[in-house]
Amino acid sequence: MSEGDSKQDPNEVTWFDKVRMMGDHAQGQFRALNLNIVEAKKEAVIARLPWQEELVGDTEGRILHGGAITTLIDSACGYALFAYLEALGDIATLDLRIDYLKPALPDQDVFARAEVYRTTKSIAFLRASAYQTEGDPIANAVATFMLGANAAKLAAKGIRT
Repeated sequence: MSEGDSKQDPNEVTWFDKVRMMGDHAQGQFRALNLNIVEAKKEAVIARLPWQEELVGDTEGRILHGGAITTLIDSACGYALFAYLEALGDIATLDLRIDYLKPALPDQDVFARAEVYRTTKSIAFLRASAYQTEGDPIANAVATFMLGANAAKLAAKGIRT
């Protein structure tokens, strides 16, 4: 679905279109940082953090705060998991390990590409990379996500997942 095309037949909307739309209507940090989903496929999701002066952590060097890049990577991983599973579910980040390789350049958007590389019954394993120029990472990450994160709480209320 292209931007501005609000009259697409709902029967023609793919799961991956829905993943992008979820990003368009997200709340919390995703919305606060103006993140968006650029591409969603089963193989990977690409999210974008647009350059914003107010996200600078080092004003002298105009270097983005690492927390903004962390949120970008974590969000890309979550959406990559939805895309991979082709279903919504309760998920939660269990662990996110990021190696910051270099600072992001000022006045340029940052992208994160995330992919699922293994799943078990209750855990998903992902890897991600943040970059401004493809193939030249700012940061690399590995993450684990819990699948069915609220299952015990819902079961206590008599709701099956």
